[in-house]
Amino acid sequence: MANGSNGHDQRGRFTVGNKAAVGRRTRHAERVGKLRDELLDAITPEAIRKAITALIREAESGNVAAIRELLDRAVGKPIEADLLERLESLETAIAERKP
Repeated sequence: MANGSNGHDQRGRFTVGNKAAVGRRTRHAERVGKLRDELLDAITPEAIRKAITALIREAESGNVAAIRELLDRAVGKPIEADLLERLESLETAIAERKP
């Protein structure tokens, strides 16, 4: 069923043994997962609170990067007004197409 040369069958799906197949575990991904597990195990709510307090202190002292990080995390990144207008225009156009 496989066409042999590109690791896909006649319907375009991955064949057995295709190294790019979805769900395939890699050593790198496995290592990153283990590191994340260790990090999450090591971070306590108290440590998070201390980090947040330090970020707030830095922001209050005028550190622009800390101010930006704090606002991005608390209220979200700013969205360009133009982008919102374009989205609203597209939504209106799509709604008008429906029978």
